[in-house]
Amino acid sequence: MTQPIDPTFFDDQHSSLTELRQHFHRHPELGFKEHATSARVCDELERLDIPFDHGLGGTGVVATIRGLGPDNGRRIGLRADMDALPIQEASDHGHVSEVPGVMHACGHDGHTTMLIGAARYLARHRDFSGTIQLVFQPAEEGLGGGRAMVEEGLFERFPMDAIYGLHNWPALPRGQVAIRPGPIMAATDRLDICIRGKGGHGGVNPHLSTDPVRMAGALIQALHSVVSRDADPLSPAALSLCGIKGGELDGFAIIPDEVRLSGTVRTLDSATQDRIAEAIQRTCDGVAATYGGEIEVDHQRIFPATVNHPAATDHVIATAKELLGETALERDVSPSLGGEDFAFMLEKCPGAYFFLGSAESDTTPPLHNARYDFNDAIIPVGSRLLVAIALGALNDHR
Repeated sequence: MTQPIDPTFFDDQHSSLTELRQHFHRHPELGFKEHATSARVCDELERLDIPFDHGLGGTGVVATIRGLGPDNGRRIGLRADMDALPIQEASDHGHVSEVPGVMHACGHDGHTTMLIGAARYLARHRDFSGTIQLVFQPAEEGLGGGRAMVEEGLFERFPMDAIYGLHNWPALPRGQVAIRPGPIMAATDRLDICIRGKGGHGGVNPHLSTDPVRMAGALIQALHSVVSRDADPLSPAALSLCGIKGGELDGFAIIPDEVRLSGTVRTLDSATQDRIAEAIQRTCDGVAATYGGEIEVDHQRIFPATVNHPAATDHVIATAKELLGETALERDVSPSLGGEDFAFMLEKCPGAYFFLGSAESDTTPPLHNARYDFNDAIIPVGSRLLVAIALGALNDHR
């Protein structure tokens, strides 16, 4: 059983938290540049008389809330991300981003607000034993802010028995909680491929060139067959080439010296990740040898898979069922091939990551869309879930 939570608190705070969330939305900041956002988080914590440390991972903040009961030695973490995306917002609501080319298109403004909502509750209701750490993380969007916090001593400076995080999910109805044990988000790899040939005249003497455009065409086709023939069909994976640059459109008869490709690989287990990496290199070597050019592969493993620990997953399930009922719970959601650098924290500390549905209809814009906006209606349920998960975990001595 979770510790009883005042059912009216978050409803009473809803309007104030909504204003705060919309403030964050109007003033988005990119990864490792969340200076104003971080300062506002610190202001909130100071007002609540919650001690905190600032600057971990650059702009990260870690707040420490100790219960007034006898210390049972338990330490539980709750995490939210703070950064925005380099997208020009296309919405027309009253809190549109005031920063050109930057917007909160993934709901991190809402995640930060829900964790502040949890802080407000815990600051006023300290009748618990143990310690709760609130982790406000920078630079989740591909820059590795979670890794930076871990490498700078997050768990050494703030020991935790378990850590929990959530993400709003427009693919699920509002208020629905979805989770699964094991991998829930994918390992994220980045590919940068340079195809080098020998430029020349496309009309007079193309036979004297080594055409990187032709090589790129062959390579794109070959790489897009890697997942279907080099990966276990029972282990989900994706390989997408998403960018190509080479030559000049005005230079219609000029064969360039090189073409560049960029793309991503997503996998849920390290064996598949390794197998696909080997197949990519082998395929690039083969195309280069066939056409007489050179192909250089820069294969970066950005995030590992986000892997939920079984006991922590069971705890989230039990808490969500108690608070919201069985009908609001999806116990074995399909994993997403999106990436999430909470993975770095789960590699070092047991914990779980779950989705909180935010869709009002099937036309709700998806994450990373220029018309996306966090659904403020889920702020109370998200904050309440975080509090209940933390308090319940403090009492769990398994």
